[in-house]
Amino acid sequence: MNLKRFGLIAVAYVSFWCAVALAEGTFDSTVSDSALSGGQTSVFNSSRDAFAKPTANLPTEDLRDFTFGNKIFNTKWVTAPASVASLDGLGPTFNRSSCSACHFKDGRGRPPIAGELYMKSMLMRLSVPGIAEDGGPKGHEIYGTQLSNNAINGVPAEGYTRITYEEISGTYDDGMTYRLRKPSYEFVDLGYGPLGDDILFSPRVAPAVHGMGLLEAIPEEIILSLADANDENGDGISGRPNMVWDAVKGKQALGRFGWKANVATLRQQDAAAAQGDAGVTTSLFPEQNCTPAQKECLAAIDGGTPEMSDKQLEKMTFYVSTLAVPARRDVDVQDVIAGARLFEKASCVACHAPQLRTGKHEVAALSDQDIQPFTDLLLHDMGEELSDNRPDYQASGSEWRTPPLWGVGLVKTVNKHSFFLHDGRARNLEEAVLWHGGEAAKSRDMFKAMSADERQALIAFLNSL
Repeated sequence: MNLKRFGLIAVAYVSFWCAVALAEGTFDSTVSDSALSGGQTSVFNSSRDAFAKPTANLPTEDLRDFTFGNKIFNTKWVTAPASVASLDGLGPTFNRSSCSACHFKDGRGRPPIAGELYMKSMLMRLSVPGIAEDGGPKGHEIYGTQLSNNAINGVPAEGYTRITYEEISGTYDDGMTYRLRKPSYEFVDLGYGPLGDDILFSPRVAPAVHGMGLLEAIPEEIILSLADANDENGDGISGRPNMVWDAVKGKQALGRFGWKANVATLRQQDAAAAQGDAGVTTSLFPEQNCTPAQKECLAAIDGGTPEMSDKQLEKMTFYVSTLAVPARRDVDVQDVIAGARLFEKASCVACHAPQLRTGKHEVAALSDQDIQPFTDLLLHDMGEELSDNRPDYQASGSEWRTPPLWGVGLVKTVNKHSFFLHDGRARNLEEAVLWHGGEAAKSRDMFKAMSADERQALIAFLNSL
């Protein structure tokens, strides 16, 4: 038997029996006590730059490419024509002028806060009922698949999104109360008329980008081995893959990236973000971000074809691939140890898979690493309250990819906020847990049934990641 295939079968076999043992209460722990969240790539840094470091095992000779990619990621693109032709071509419509404007310090975006009227590090996906040629969401005839709230001179911005919140009260089983906030969205100052009654929309906060190369390096067979679309084991969890269009290889592939696992590779993720978020074209997506109805957009001067060179895209993708995962902290603290056990007891590990192993990757430093991402990269139904009612390839409106949890305890340090979930509605990790529904409703209810000390311990564990 092929040794690689044998290894994959073994991993799937062990994962299955670990899950059985956990359900029967006979397995001590699937959560490692190791601080090395990213294996040998992990960095021991808990400063505001914790998400911005290269993998610890990256060869010295590769640091130049990392630095080049970092420059592209942080550079503000400008309107063409400009004195530096290699960095012009912004727009004609766009959300922000640089990658780092949304992914500040390579970290997590947020919804507007007091004093801010509009989104700065989140965006609004758009579509209408139907399926596009590539199998994905069908764009709005005028506004496309993303609402651009900025534009260059002479081109109307597409519009803005205003968010308001409704406060919702709830009670834990021990009688303590909590409050959640439910968002509502209003489209204002639309540049091309109403969106229409059939509009489908989905607010998306910019996710942190560290560790993405490690996620790309997980063999497809391992991810598929974790799927249980028909809940054959009867645990109430039915994770399934999102099969999407791989624009790099020109075929259907396993989705790994994005809030709904709607992108297959990091190269495609970076190129799509360049086009959709900054209006910068690449050889992968060479068309300007304009629809036929947007005359001023179509007539605008561009920065060449493509505006981002293949070399720039390659280096930026290398940079994102090799951003290190920060090591865990406080792994030997009693509350953290107790919280890890409660995390397992509440079956959170059924979706947030604690341990996986990477296979071979074109970046050798990412290969063959034992990692703790706390994700299975699969889609799970999170219930009606979190549903955006907008399908995305094979993902339904209520399905979301399990987000990796490594680094969540450092978001407040790095990004100076603690907003979580795809739309940032949760103001802290406790609220994020309480919003879980659908397949995760049982885990949420177990959290609500815990004592105050137990809830505090579980949150302490999450903050250690």
